Amino acid sequence: MIVGVPKEIKNNENRVAITPAGVHAMVNSGHQVVIENNAGIGSGITNEAYLEAGATILDTAKEVYSQADMIMKVKEPLPAEYDLFKEGQLLFTYLHLAPEPELTAALLKKKVTGVAYETIQLDNRSLPLLTPMSEVAGRMSIQIGARYLEKTYGGLGVLLAGVPGVPAANVVIVGGGIVGTNAAKMAMGLGANVTILDVNVDRLRYLDDLFGGRINTVMSNSYNIAEAVKKADLLVGAVLIPGAKAPRLVTEAMVKTMKPGSVIVDVAIDQGGSIETIDRVTTHSEPIYEKFGVIHYSVANMPGAVARTSTFALTNVTLPYALQLANKGWLKAVQENGALAKGVNVTGGYCTFKAVADALNLEYTPLERIIG
Repeated sequence: MIVGVPKEIKNNENRVAITPAGVHAMVNSGHQVVIENNAGIGSGITNEAYLEAGATILDTAKEVYSQADMIMKVKEPLPAEYDLFKEGQLLFTYLHLAPEPELTAALLKKKVTGVAYETIQLDNRSLPLLTPMSEVAGRMSIQIGARYLEKTYGGLGVLLAGVPGVPAANVVIVGGGIVGTNAAKMAMGLGANVTILDVNVDRLRYLDDLFGGRINTVMSNSYNIAEAVKKADLLVGAVLIPGAKAPRLVTEAMVKTMKPGSVIVDVAIDQGGSIETIDRVTTHSEPIYEKFGVIHYSVANMPGAVARTSTFALTNVTLPYALQLANKGWLKAVQENGALAKGVNVTGGYCTFKAVADALNLEYTPLERIIG
């Protein structure tokens, strides 16, 4: 199989979908890897490093798409890439299709098989390809929030940890999954007063044990969220329903009760956002806007800012699945691996992931009906 890796073009997206070690593994398995010129530069990986591992460097994304049987990316394709798809091509990347009707339509039109990192799911319901980026984004949410709480950026002028004689800031995290847990680790480590809300009482028990009772665990419902949001200096949206649009749990009315200069970081923005006042996706070059006196941060590719860490963390977990797809072909690979089968969001012009079909009002076709 010819595996193609184009350069990411999303604003300030410096990750890349394969490392030299990944190229080496693909070549050793009998595949050819073609990589767009300087695709790895943002992660500190040179063309020379890829060449030494056995890759071929091509000048343009168009050449990569035209030659490759399987495209490996980090972020979802942007409109400039839609016309580059080949009919029947295999696309392996984060897709986040629920809030992306145009991308979904383009993939269906070209009959691309889109395997989404974020919906590959093990029997224990864990999301192995989403986990490392959720860890990164969760940890980043706190350092980002701490920065924008500074008066220089229009924030409250509050230090998360406080100092002796001055109380610590209140950090409220809605969602106790991987993002929320990692956000709590960072916030607690910085000395903040941390509250985490989740709908699963067993998860709250786990978090209480994990943090030795040093954070506040609260059952998530609209009343408790409203009470917590009111007191928050930093609010982190960390809710995920795999493949589906994020539920809007924090309402505009709740945001209006926050202190002027407080900060919201919505990590769920690439699935549509969990905060009602998040009405736009921001970028690393223009990351924030103010609404009702509250600073809103809604960058959809947060880990792209720490690209080297993120690239190696991501490719550690994507490569084994990429090798299965390349070695066996996508059809046999998903027939033999149920977790990988859950990653197939579209194929042959059909939408095969129910949460995406529901979000976009598309006909849902179970994958089993296609693969037999």
